[in-house]
Order: sequence, then structure tokens, then C-alpha cells
Amino acid sequence: MTNLTPGVRNAMQCETVSGNRCEGHGAGHAMLTLQERVTAATPSKWRDAVVRSVSSDGWIALDLLDGESVWTWHHATLSDVLVAGSPVALHSLYHTLAIGHQRLNVLVAQPIG
Repeated sequence: MTNLTPGVRNAMQCETVSGNRCEGHGAGHAMLTLQERVTAATPSKWRDAVVRSVSSDGWIALDLLDGESVWTWHHATLSDVLVAGSPVALHSLYHTLAIGHQRLNVLVAQPIG
């Protein structure tokens, strides 16, 4: 992913306290309990999508079913979980990616141009 703003680059920095486990709670890092609750309480804000591509450095390109395409990022590599064509959902308010029953905090970086 090129042309990232400094704010996006800063958000992508993992804070590690013990071992390799990320302790960050910003977009793209650990999921807060409150974030899980508010996404569950606002089901109408989920947007269905299909994975366009997944990179080993955490970038996920999504094609939303409404015609928009966006880049998202998660600190962990998801290439073993997601492949192109996988159905997912993106919460439009609380930067959360749903992969089946799993919920991940993601950074929504920019629309794909």
C-alpha cells in the first residue's frame, strides 16, 4: 500500500508488551469489548463485501456489494484465513470486519481508486 498518510502509518505501529502479542487497541489491532458490543447493537450498519485480495503484510482489499471498494488493514496476517472471493462484512461505523462469527478490528484506510 503506497501513499499512506502519517496518521495511517502511526496507527499501524504495534505496541508489544510481552513477546510478539500486540497490545494496541487502535484501529487494526486488538478488539475492545465495547467495540464488539456496539457492532452487535447496530446490525443495520454492516455492509456485505467480497475479498478482492489479501497481502502478507495485513492489507485486505474489499469489494463492497454496493459497488464501493476499500482497503482495510489488520496487524496480523490473515492470508491463512481469507482468500480472494471470501464473503465478509464491514461495519460502516466501528471499523470491524466480520469473517463468519469472528470479529476483527480493522483500519479502513481509503477507497480503492
